[in-house]
Amino acid sequence: MIRMRFIVTLILVVLCLTLTGKSIVFADGVEESIQRGLNWLKAQQEEDGSWESYPAITALATLAFLRSPSGEYNANTPFLKAALEYIKSHAKEDGSISLGDLPNYNTANCLIALVKADKSGFEDIIQKGQSYLVEAQFDEGEGYTIDDPSYGGIGYGGSGRPDLSNLQWALEALKATDLPENSDTWDKALIFLERCQNREESNDQPWAENDGGFVYQPGASKAGGTTSYGGMTYAGMRSFIYANVAQDDPRVQAAVGWIKKNYTVEENPELGMQGLYYYYHTMAKAFKAYGEPVIIDAEDVSHNWYEDLSSKLVSIQHPEGYWVNSISSRWWEDNKVLVTCYSLLALEYGYD
Repeated sequence: MIRMRFIVTLILVVLCLTLTGKSIVFADGVEESIQRGLNWLKAQQEEDGSWESYPAITALATLAFLRSPSGEYNANTPFLKAALEYIKSHAKEDGSISLGDLPNYNTANCLIALVKADKSGFEDIIQKGQSYLVEAQFDEGEGYTIDDPSYGGIGYGGSGRPDLSNLQWALEALKATDLPENSDTWDKALIFLERCQNREESNDQPWAENDGGFVYQPGASKAGGTTSYGGMTYAGMRSFIYANVAQDDPRVQAAVGWIKKNYTVEENPELGMQGLYYYYHTMAKAFKAYGEPVIIDAEDVSHNWYEDLSSKLVSIQHPEGYWVNSISSRWWEDNKVLVTCYSLLALEYGYD
C-alpha cells in the first residue's frame, strides 16, 4: 500500500511538472557532476588567473563558476577575481579583449562573463566591447552592400569572412550588454542569418534548399556542400531569438522542424563526433532561449531535452571530473579545459 501511494504521488508530481512547463531534474546527480567538474577546472587555473592563458577560455571557465547552481561563487571569490583581472588586463583601447588573435570571438565571450560577474567596475570595458562588436559587423562601413552574402555577419576579426558561429557569440554578448532592440545591428544580423538557413522562403541565395536547418556561412557547410547540421542549426535558432524574433516566427519554426527530425544527444547531426561538445553547449543555450522543456521528435516521441542532455553528460564525464572529446580533436575539442567548460555550461544553462 505504501509503495502504491509513493508511485501514485510520483506520477502526480511528474504530471504537475509537465503541465507547468518545469524541467524534471535529477538534481543530486547533476549537481554532483557540476561540482566535480568545477573542482577539476579550478585545479587547472594558471598562476596569472587565466585558464589556458587565453581570454575566451578564461571567460568560459569563469562563467561556469558564476553559473554554478550552488551559488557559492561570485566576482569577489579570490580565484575568480584573479580571472576577471586577467580578462580586464587584455582589454584594448579599441574595445576588443584579446591577445590579438580572434578578437571578435574573445571579446564576445569576455563580455558575457563580465556581465554575469557584475557590471560594476567593468562598465567602461563592457560599453567599449559592445561598440567594438557592433563595428565588427560586415556592413556599409566596410564597403559591403546589402546584396553581398557577407552583409550583416561577424567573423573572427579583421578582414576574414563572417560565419554563423562567431555571429552567435556576438549576438549573445550584445544581448547580455543590453544593446537596444531598435539597433539596426539586429536587422543586419537577421539578413545574414536568413542567408545561412536552408529555407527558400527567406533565403535569397540560389543554393538554398528548404529543410529549415543552418550552415556555417552562406553557401558553405562544415558538413560539406550546403548541408544543414546540428551545431549551426541550434546556433541559428537561438540567434534569431536573441535578435528579437518571436518563437512562433516561421524562420524559428523551420529550424525547430529540422531539430525535431534530427533530435539526438548521441552525436552532432551530420558531423558525428566532430564538434560534439560545442553542439551540446549550443543545444542547451538554444533550448533555453526557446523556452520549451519538451521537444516532440519526428516520430511523435516526447523528449525532456534537459533530462536527455544532462543524463548523457553525466554518463560520459571522466572520473576525475573533466570531459574531453577522445574521438575527434577538431575545433579544439581535445582540450580538456575548453570541453569541460562547454559541458558545465550546458548542464548549468538547462538547470536554472
